[in-house]
Amino acid sequence: MKNALALPKIAGISVYVHWTFAILIGWIVLTNLWRGLDWLHVSWMVLFVLGLFVCVTLHELGHALAARRYGIRTQDITLYPIGGVARLERMPSKPTHELVVALAGPAVNIIIMLVLWPLIANLEIPQEDGVEVFLIDQDNFLPMLGIVNVWLAVFNLIPAFPMDGGRVLRALLSMRMDRVRATEIAAFIGQAIAILFVFAGFYGNPFLIFIGLFVILGARAEADAVRSQSFLEGYTAGDALMTNFQTLDKHQTIRDAVHLLLAGQARTFLITENGFPYGVLTRDHIIRGIQSAGENAPVHLIADTQLHYFDIHTPLEEVLTYFQETPGSIVLVRDGNGLVGIIDSENISELIMINAARLRTK
Repeated sequence: MKNALALPKIAGISVYVHWTFAILIGWIVLTNLWRGLDWLHVSWMVLFVLGLFVCVTLHELGHALAARRYGIRTQDITLYPIGGVARLERMPSKPTHELVVALAGPAVNIIIMLVLWPLIANLEIPQEDGVEVFLIDQDNFLPMLGIVNVWLAVFNLIPAFPMDGGRVLRALLSMRMDRVRATEIAAFIGQAIAILFVFAGFYGNPFLIFIGLFVILGARAEADAVRSQSFLEGYTAGDALMTNFQTLDKHQTIRDAVHLLLAGQARTFLITENGFPYGVLTRDHIIRGIQSAGENAPVHLIADTQLHYFDIHTPLEEVLTYFQETPGSIVLVRDGNGLVGIIDSENISELIMINAARLRTK
């Protein structure tokens, strides 16, 4: 993953820390020094934040392992200053499965809190002038970490879709109505709560502003994605097939590819070897190839040879999921062992728009 530091894998899942995490650490150091804390207390504050994000990682791992139970792979877990994100290849379609996956993360935080409960119960918070002082040190590090895990569980269960609580709400609604309608309701409620986050952020914690914006954009994107998938229900790869597409032999030159690129609407080409699929060449490949290899170089030097095949009867939702994970590519469709056509993301987008137009005419 670009712009991120790779950590050791956990349960076979890649874990990354985004570069913006360094900004959070720098902000903690500077603000606490400005408050007049010494370097020892600042170090404990930084260590506490790192411990907090260990808990966030375990929270996301809870989602990932629950999803694995239903045969859903997790691409990776990435830690950002505002929290963690486990990228599941898809969300469970069954409401009960989604409910389990959504609750698994907060459940991990509750378990951590219960493990640390004996320390929390004995915690004595010092006061100065009647005000509680929350300075982290070796005596209260673990108890405070347990308390923060309660906050993590409660905060994530706020019904602000696409946060965990919003997904719980969507799962519960999906038990009584279709998934598209349930998603729209959960997204609307989530956006309304996110607006409150943004306003609260101006008068309190600025991180609430970023969380609010994340929820607003995420809720809309999720609702659009679910609606798009609904337009593909019942369709297979054979319904979005392109049978008229441009090919290039692997020994033709990049100059030949440039001529094809400028002469038509095609932006992606199938590279063949003795009439059989060899690779894929995109517009970006061609542009980079001109700069790195020159126009007289054969196209096989710059083609992507990792071909992805789908059976003609594969549900089109699966193909859409692939393109969401691998943008700017094409897939090959075969019937038995024979190639019958290709599909790109634009094909699927056009089918979605056509079906949306058909729906509006009813």
